[in-house]
Amino acid sequence: MDPNRTFGEMPLPLFQPALDEAVPTILSHRGKAPSYLADHRARLRERFMTGGAGAMPDYEMLELVLFRAIPRQDVKPLARRLIEAFGDFNRVLTAPAARLEQVEGVGPAVVTELKIVEAAAQRMARARIMHRPVLSGWDALLDYCHTAMAHREIEQFRVLYLDRKNVLIADEEQARGTVDHVPVYPREIIRRALELNASALILVHNHPSGDPTPSDADIAMTARIAQAADSMGITIHDHLIIGKSRELSFRSQGLL
Repeated sequence: MDPNRTFGEMPLPLFQPALDEAVPTILSHRGKAPSYLADHRARLRERFMTGGAGAMPDYEMLELVLFRAIPRQDVKPLARRLIEAFGDFNRVLTAPAARLEQVEGVGPAVVTELKIVEAAAQRMARARIMHRPVLSGWDALLDYCHTAMAHREIEQFRVLYLDRKNVLIADEEQARGTVDHVPVYPREIIRRALELNASALILVHNHPSGDPTPSDADIAMTARIAQAADSMGITIHDHLIIGKSRELSFRSQGLL
């Protein structure tokens, strides 16, 4: 036995494990996480349950998520690397899987946990607006749009279809594009509205740059959709452009 090796120290594996142990897993001599890790995790969970998320920095919220993906490793360094790479908790959750996996220590288990949390947040926000009058719940609609689209790295164009009572009957992604362009086809939007027997639409797309100021192309495209909708007796209530921290309404800006 090597006299320089401390009791309970384990040699590093020859081959990297399939999951998220790019950083060697810390184990006690009994194969369990050392007590200081268990104590740290217990303290974080207690703080979350007693004080809520408001007082916790983003990296600690990430730690709580990562605990499930990497049960026997100190995940604080990974949480900090993720925040450094993407900026904040929301951007980590919404980052593409391929980009997440470029961060040291991230593998399939971590990506899965992050995407589960992202999907849960979007589903909860969506549930507040689906099959409900949209115009009387405008704040909830904006919350949903920001949750679903504000931190996307490519442009996404969504159409919200409303019935005669302005109840949201469908929320559909019409197209995805690049970092600064998304192809939109007015004929397809109107065809789908007729299939759903929709009486009104709300158009929504994001600007990955973070600035919701409409481009000339945005304005021209909106005019084409509005013209096609008007010919079929369908109302366009608004076109929302979602930025990182704010949105722009075509209706309120006099552009629609």
